[in-house]
Amino acid sequence: MRKKFMALMLTAVLGAAMFAGCGNSSQNEASESVGSSASVLQSSGIEDTDSRTNINIAVLKGPTGIGAARLIDENINNESKNKYNFDIAASPDEITGKLISGDIDIAAIPTNLASVVYNKTKGEIQVAAVNTLGVLYLLEDGTQNIKSVSDLEGKTIALSGQGSVPEYALEYILNAYGVKANLEFMSEHAEVAQALASGSVTLAVLPEPQVTAVEMKNSKIVTAIDLNKEWENACKKNGIEDSRLAMGCIVARKDFINNNKKAFEDFLAEYENSIDYTENASNVAKLVEKYQIMASAAAAEKAIPNCNIVYFDGKDMKAMLSNFYKILYDANPASVGGKVPSDDFYYIAE
Repeated sequence: MRKKFMALMLTAVLGAAMFAGCGNSSQNEASESVGSSASVLQSSGIEDTDSRTNINIAVLKGPTGIGAARLIDENINNESKNKYNFDIAASPDEITGKLISGDIDIAAIPTNLASVVYNKTKGEIQVAAVNTLGVLYLLEDGTQNIKSVSDLEGKTIALSGQGSVPEYALEYILNAYGVKANLEFMSEHAEVAQALASGSVTLAVLPEPQVTAVEMKNSKIVTAIDLNKEWENACKKNGIEDSRLAMGCIVARKDFINNNKKAFEDFLAEYENSIDYTENASNVAKLVEKYQIMASAAAAEKAIPNCNIVYFDGKDMKAMLSNFYKILYDANPASVGGKVPSDDFYYIAE
């Protein structure tokens, strides 16, 4: 069993839609740059005798895609065991349809979306690894003196992601501490960040990389609470010992896995190595900018240590996600697609 956990817990885009990043123009440029090397042999007129498995993979801009940066680079340089065609998407919606239709074999997507797609396809996808833990942080404008969750009693907190993980995670934490606060929902993370930076709100929940971006713009804004840590504390208060705020994961179509077991295992091994490489934030930040996973290497380098990029698979992954999905289901069954996934949802290598 593989299990690698890099404690990148200082203070990039996620919930289901929360991991979305830059605009479509950047996405198209990235797709072209990543996909260009895959057709070099054919376009040059040289016969392609490469027997490696051809695999279509989609990742998201932001934290969910950061872990793939090194593997994307290795693939461009023909150093990977398989031939990977990477699609770097700006939002989860761009991936979902292609995953369901079979145009994509493997994808890095939000964990709650993985459950939704599993239920929608009646079990046609499996989750193989958790790749991102909580990227949510509570920030303040420097005037609120927030030191703990208890200090949020009666406060108004701005956030986006109503009806998705940010809302349910924050409410779960507040309820565990018996704290009542007013939640002010905005349409998107950028609106929340702007409101905090301008001073129109004093408290806000944001994900990375927006946390880093807003702190770089306004030095008075500080990270008051790491919601990833407080999620774990809230779970323990509720008698749940094995749960983390698992926000990103690797999924694959079940028929692809069954027909390409060796290639899939090779991918997971290479992907885990790529995850490990994120410990070198400076080098990874350059790749993240190069492949348009984030727009700026400088911002990426600051954000990566706070993005909680991890690799959990096997029984550890299953235990973590099972508890996470039960909590989301209790908050709103629709958040996981109507029901908690069955055991066949979890890919565990024999």
